[in-house]
Amino acid sequence: MSTPASQRSPFAPALSVVVVSADSGPSLRECVRSVLASTLALELILVDNDSHDGVPGTIERAHAHDPRLRLIYNSRNLGFGPAVNLAAKQAYGQALLILNPDCLLPQDDLQRLLDLLSGRPGAGLVGAVVCDAEGRPDPASWRRDPLLWRALNSLFGRAGEKINIEREIPAEVVEAEAVSGAVMLIPHALFQRLGGFDEGYFLHCEDLDLCRRVRNLGYQVLLAGDVRVQHGKGSSSRHRPVFVSRHKHRGMWRWFRKHDPAARNPLVACVVWLGIWGHFLLQIPGQLLRRKARSE
Repeated sequence: MSTPASQRSPFAPALSVVVVSADSGPSLRECVRSVLASTLALELILVDNDSHDGVPGTIERAHAHDPRLRLIYNSRNLGFGPAVNLAAKQAYGQALLILNPDCLLPQDDLQRLLDLLSGRPGAGLVGAVVCDAEGRPDPASWRRDPLLWRALNSLFGRAGEKINIEREIPAEVVEAEAVSGAVMLIPHALFQRLGGFDEGYFLHCEDLDLCRRVRNLGYQVLLAGDVRVQHGKGSSSRHRPVFVSRHKHRGMWRWFRKHDPAARNPLVACVVWLGIWGHFLLQIPGQLLRRKARSE
C-alpha cells in the first residue's frame, strides 16, 4: 500500500534516503534514528515488506510528528529492488541514498558522500566501506564484476583477478566496478533513467547489476574509502537462511545470463547452472543446523 499523495512530503529535500525492511528487528530503529538525527535537508522513506515484528509500526508512532519520515506498507514481500523502485517513484530528493536497515551512517559521513557525488562530474554512483561491529571491512565493499573466470579464480585459489579485490581498502576515493548495496548514493534522475533496480532480482546481485548498468552508460562507480559504515550484516535474514540463499543463487544466475559473455555458450551456461544450484543444495543442511542452534 503506497502513501497517498495528500500525505507526501511538503518540501523538496536535497536527498531521499530509502530503507527497505523485512522483519529487520531492533536495528531498524537505530538506523532510522541515525538518519533523522541529521540536520541535512532530507526525507526518509521506509518501505516495509510485510514485516510481522511490529517494528515499523512503533517507528511510525515514535516519529509521527516528523514530516521527513514516510512509510510505505506492502501487503507482501516484493523483494529489495522492487521496494526501492516503489520508494524512488515517490521520492522528492535530487539524490537517492539506498541504505540497509542495519546500517548506521552519521551526518559527517553522509555529507562526505554527497560532496563526492556532486563534486565529481563523472560520478554516477558512490558507495562506502561497510564494516562489522569490530570494524572489519566487508570484501563486498570493493569488488569486480563476478565474471565466470574470476569466480573460478576465487573458487580454486588460482592466480589472477578475483571477484573481491584482495588488498587493503585505501582511505581515499577509488574507482570500482561494484560496491556494496548496503550503502549506495545515486542521482535520482540517473536512477530513473536506468529504470531503477532490475526487478528480476528478488534479493542479492541487484546491486552488482545496477553498478554494471551505471558503468555501461559511461558513469563512474566510486568507493569512498574514508567512509566506514557499521553494518550488522544479515539482520533481516538470519531466521530464514534457505529462503535468502535461494534468491541469492537465483540472482547469481540472472547476473551471469545478463552480463557474462561466457553465457553465450550453451554448454558453459548449462555447467554454470548446475554449479550454482548444486552449491545451493549443498548449503541447505548447514544452514538449517545453524538456525536450529541459534534458536536453542
